[in-house]
Amino acid sequence: MEQLSTLKCEACAASAKLLSADEIELLLPQVQGWKIIVDSGIQKLKCDFATRNYTKSVAFTNAIAEMAEAINHHPQIILEYASVTVIWWSHNIKGLHKNDFIMASKTSELF
Repeated sequence: MEQLSTLKCEACAASAKLLSADEIELLLPQVQGWKIIVDSGIQKLKCDFATRNYTKSVAFTNAIAEMAEAINHHPQIILEYASVTVIWWSHNIKGLHKNDFIMASKTSELF
C-alpha cells in the first residue's frame, strides 16, 4: 500500500463523492494522531500539533500554508502560542475526500 504522503492531491469537483464510512475506516489508521470531527454536520479531519513556542507555531503554520497554496486545497489552521490545530475537509463536497487524508499525511510529515 502506498503511503498517503507520497500521493498527489487531485482537484475535487463539486460532483466528487464523499468517502464512505468504510473508506474512512481504512484511511484513518494511516494518519496517526488525526481524528474525525463533525462540525455543522460536516465530517472533517483534525489534529493538534504541540510546538515549543510561538515562533515554531508560526513557522509550521507558514509551511502548511505554502503547501496548501501550491495545490489549491486549504485547511483551517488555528495558531496558538505553542500549538497549531489543523482541520482538513473538502469544501466543494462538504465532507471528506481522499485528498484530505493525503494532505493530513503531508501535514504530519511537515511537522
